[in-house]
Amino acid sequence: MPTVLRIDGYRFFFYANENSEPSHIHVQRDQMLAKFWLERVSLASSTGFAAHELNDLFKLVEKHQQTLVESWNEFFSS
Repeated sequence: MPTVLRIDGYRFFFYANENSEPSHIHVQRDQMLAKFWLERVSLASSTGFAAHELNDLFKLVEKHQQTLVESWNEFFSS
């Protein structure tokens, strides 16, 4: 479960067995979890996050999209 970033209490990670799916990132804080697609940043799923927090997360994923995609590609190409 590689962690790519930690920002303001959020952990951005992906599961090592998810290479059959398009690139995406999971974001966790406490018991809340969201999944964002990375090629065209969009929310795939969410549990527990309020709408305003998902908006903030969306902006963070967009801001760090390049780093997240590079980490995904590097991990799954090795």
